[in-house]
Amino acid sequence: MNKMKYLMRSASLLFFMTLLLSSCAQQDNRAHADPAGQIFVDASGDTLEMIHKTDEEWKAALSKEAYEILRKKGTERAFTGDLWDNKKKGVYKCAGCGLPLFSSDTKYRSGSGWPSFYQPMDHAYILEKEDRMLGMVRTEVLCRRCNGHLGHVFNDGPQPTGMRYCINSAALDFEKEKKGKKD
Repeated sequence: MNKMKYLMRSASLLFFMTLLLSSCAQQDNRAHADPAGQIFVDASGDTLEMIHKTDEEWKAALSKEAYEILRKKGTERAFTGDLWDNKKKGVYKCAGCGLPLFSSDTKYRSGSGWPSFYQPMDHAYILEKEDRMLGMVRTEVLCRRCNGHLGHVFNDGPQPTGMRYCINSAALDFEKEKKGKKD
């Protein structure tokens, strides 16, 4: 019975958030998570459910390198990833779940050897967590939908944000921008 009440409250909250988003004169470009973090609503009103898989399912779904980075918080060596020097127009998606995370419009050459962006497509599509591994204090970047480790964010990037999202190539899939149809 308690589970049913929780589901009803969650559904009501989700409905209210969707109404609120659609009625705002100025729309926020961020997604909004439900209290349990299981579903979030993006600025267009689409609902996105969290993806939960077992370790074995992740191993089967990802390449060995993507698994080590996304699920085990690894990193690729600088200047070795397929996307660090990619100059094509398009969208960088999470290699674990396909959520669009970064646009080529915000990618820049940081000199770090990893794809670098000054902002995500939607700040609510990522999670930022304090990372104290390796004796340093950094900010880890994770995919909101599958909780996959993407890389780290630093405050030494270019304007307009001053941020550098330093992301592993193997944590991303690139979708090239489609050419417009000619009439």
